[in-house]
Amino acid sequence: MIEPTSPLQIAAYRRFWMARFLAVFSTLSMVVLIGYQVYDVARADYGMGRRDAAFMLGLLGAAQFIPLFLLTPLAGVAADRFDRRMVVLFANTIDAAVALALAFATWADALTLPLLFALAAGHGAARVFNGPALSAIAPNIVPPSLLPKAIALSSIAWQVGTVIGPAAGGLLFAWSPSAPYFLSAALLIGSGLLIATIPPIRAKHEGPAVHPLRQMIEGFQFVTRERFLLGCITLDLFAVLLGGATAMLPVFARDILQVGPEGLGLMRGAPAAGAALVAIWLAWRPFEQNVGEKMLWAVVVFGAATLAFALSRDFLLSLALLAVLGAADMISVFVRTSLVQLNTPDNKRGRVSAISGLAISASNELGELRAGMFAAVMGATAAVAVGGAGAILVTALWAWIFPELRRARTFAPKYLHDEKPHENTAKEPAS
Repeated sequence: MIEPTSPLQIAAYRRFWMARFLAVFSTLSMVVLIGYQVYDVARADYGMGRRDAAFMLGLLGAAQFIPLFLLTPLAGVAADRFDRRMVVLFANTIDAAVALALAFATWADALTLPLLFALAAGHGAARVFNGPALSAIAPNIVPPSLLPKAIALSSIAWQVGTVIGPAAGGLLFAWSPSAPYFLSAALLIGSGLLIATIPPIRAKHEGPAVHPLRQMIEGFQFVTRERFLLGCITLDLFAVLLGGATAMLPVFARDILQVGPEGLGLMRGAPAAGAALVAIWLAWRPFEQNVGEKMLWAVVVFGAATLAFALSRDFLLSLALLAVLGAADMISVFVRTSLVQLNTPDNKRGRVSAISGLAISASNELGELRAGMFAAVMGATAAVAVGGAGAILVTALWAWIFPELRRARTFAPKYLHDEKPHENTAKEPAS
């Protein structure tokens, strides 16, 4: 049998790729429009000023993060105990129900801030189960040697969906505010059904069954023991927690750059456009040397682009800076995801992916809360600028606290699918 040279030669991976694209397209369209509607309802219906309405965007991030924080350990165990395809289908069905509720409430002009916050929390709960199960599928359907390419191609699905979803959602919203939510519901169901056509996937376990609570504890213990994984995961957590600018984009679109929901869709898609170009390059020519240093420098560029975006008052320049921001983030994501997946045994991938997903979600949703609180005190521009500078500072600190990151030369894994130990050049050799 001829070994595949590309993940796209594997039928199951092609279905996985398309399912990921459809899910990202729909969920990112929903997230962007929920944020815009929260800000618009706060300004128009509740008579709030710009700073108070910006603070509502921060609370929206908190509403999405609370279910993520509470349910992440359970979601990781579900991905490691049950058929990962069915976990994804279940999560997509819940998210489709949230999309339909948003569609009907928007159509009936019945939106309120409490309703938007409640539906955003439901969306967050669905995402927490989708992420770990979906992330853990790719290593089971491609050989380890193709995993970096598979991750890069998966990132293309993510970034293309992130470009097209918000832009299409913004255009559809301008035509009919409820239309993008109806479309999202249909695409989420389609994504789940595509995943269901992949052969059954369960994590590989050895020995007697372990209690779910014990599995949760083991997942956290594994990450905290592995300083290399801990450094990768927490770097993203704190850098994006400080540097994320997306929460304030509705403020920039409506009141600073004055480009409306259509402009907001383009702004949300610009980082993904830059990231997609980098992902395409990485899919065909993935770098394999000095991967740790490249990840750290990419986060520095991410912070610098965020700072420059905060100060820009030209729409095209702002779009360009957001594209640079996304390109830098893609390099960081590619390196971090490859290192985490390849350095985690299969029977722990669901839980480690859940912890990594919690860090990503914490950086995004709590980053929105941080930005909203700062914006309420000092304005949106200063909140984004301070965050960008903070991301640069965090990177410098992490390069010192976790020298393992700087020393990571290649993606050489400690664990492969057979879970036998291998030398990891990212770590110091044993004495």
